Amino acid sequence: MPGPHFRTRVAAAGRALAGVALGLVTSIAPLQAQTVHGPVARVAPPAAATAAPPAAYGLDPGIAMRASREALGGTPANYTLRNRAGNPVALASYRGKPLLVNFIYSGCFQVCPTSSRALRRAVEGMRGRFGDAQFNVVSIGFNQPTDSPQALRQFAAQQRIEEPNWEFLSPATGDVAALARDFGFSFAPTPIGFDHTLQVSVLDAQGRLYRQVYGDAFTADALGEPLRQLVTGALVAQSTGWTDLLGRVRILCSVYDPVTGTYRVDYSLYLQIAGGATFILAMLWFVLQEWRARRAARRPQAT
Repeated sequence: MPGPHFRTRVAAAGRALAGVALGLVTSIAPLQAQTVHGPVARVAPPAAATAAPPAAYGLDPGIAMRASREALGGTPANYTLRNRAGNPVALASYRGKPLLVNFIYSGCFQVCPTSSRALRRAVEGMRGRFGDAQFNVVSIGFNQPTDSPQALRQFAAQQRIEEPNWEFLSPATGDVAALARDFGFSFAPTPIGFDHTLQVSVLDAQGRLYRQVYGDAFTADALGEPLRQLVTGALVAQSTGWTDLLGRVRILCSVYDPVTGTYRVDYSLYLQIAGGATFILAMLWFVLQEWRARRAARRPQAT
């Protein structure tokens, strides 16, 4: 039977192993990935801060959501930002078409890449029906001066974003707070990153905030419906002929396919439109025939 000294050594070894395991967990805790809680991306705090309530180190989701919704209907100011080539770009230069805007920071290692890839898939799903020429997409790097044009260029390449109507823009450091406020975007630094609102802002052709779409898994359906409303409205406003009319009909006759994640043509809508047009023409023909018959009946008969 083991003696007391042996049992003492075993217990000490057990405590040492437990201490090593706890040390490993503690050292890994600061490297935890960002997690999503509703519309706000939250970075897990370091182990030393785990005893503090979430509000002590990040955003208040209720306040962030209120700021996001209160921005609706407003028009962001005409800030000058730099694109991936370092050239100045005026925000107002995107007016004339609907615009999708999201905020990212290039040092993010999970949520921003995940939401950007989801947005890329949504844009690909919408592009087949709306086309590249009907809307634009802008991603703004809010962590300045770190989110330089070069850093955003690398971020876009890592996420394989090469759409011709999608640009990554770097604002001036002094403009970040006002720019974020105009879009209803909230962010707060944490010991290992940022808590920030997860949203895509949908702007109309006049640059007004039309809709906020929340989450980190944007779909072509969630973004496509408000975009469809804006695109068809823009086509009506600038309609110059049959081409614009046909473009509007094509978009109106598109429906979202959840299986493929893209829009497809709903031919039943074409049939309904054709049926309605046929009915109207038939009624007009009937009215015309009745008018001719009554007119002929009123003519004096030849003797």
